[in-house]
Amino acid sequence: MNRIDLSGRRAVVTGGARGIGLATAERLIESGASVILWDVDAAAIEEAVAGLAETAGGGKALGTVVELTDETSVGAAAVAALAGGAVDILVNNAGITGGNGKTWELDPSVWRKTVEVNLVGPYLTARALVPSMIEAGYGRIVNVASIAGKEGNPNASHYSASKAGLIGLTKSLGKELAGSNVLVNCITPAAARTQIFDQMSQEHIDYMLSKIPMNRFLEPREVAAMIAWLASEDCSFSTGAVFDISGGRAVY
Repeated sequence: MNRIDLSGRRAVVTGGARGIGLATAERLIESGASVILWDVDAAAIEEAVAGLAETAGGGKALGTVVELTDETSVGAAAVAALAGGAVDILVNNAGITGGNGKTWELDPSVWRKTVEVNLVGPYLTARALVPSMIEAGYGRIVNVASIAGKEGNPNASHYSASKAGLIGLTKSLGKELAGSNVLVNCITPAAARTQIFDQMSQEHIDYMLSKIPMNRFLEPREVAAMIAWLASEDCSFSTGAVFDISGGRAVY
């Protein structure tokens, strides 16, 4: 593993209790950062923090239960995080698929919930933490979008639209902060085999695999490696950018 220097940095990782979020937290800790996991699942947070203490070093991981679609909950979590010092890194990873279905067959409540979690959530976390980053004169924000946000997956219009929106948020916020040394970028991964697959039909999983020229799913550790670089000082002249990690599916 190539070591990326994040010594002394403090990071918030949303959806950090499992999957890509947990792999990212582990990689950030291995690179010298301390991490606060924001997740809605208290039991999963407790288990993740305990696991990180064993594998990546004790005292480097904390957890906070946060409802990311609620500005009051996010605001309180931000105040608590900042009480411990500057938050240098924000990884907006939390997301849901909302299941699969034709656009006209999806329940409006499911459509709205998917957009709330995948797009409104990152807006609220940025709203809560960006001012302190501006004041400190440093920050790195990494938004975990999806290849679906570039291409639009059939039977996943709600998910695709929410991730396209996250790409747009990244571009706007990156330009707004371009002169502040707070850099904002996003990644567009192909599917990684995590618990999020439990929300998808087998037909949709097979469809996603068929679109990947490398003919395999993404590994969470591979996403974590890209996020770690984007969260570092080595990433110094990219902002508002979209970084592909789709096994050759999207080459633009």
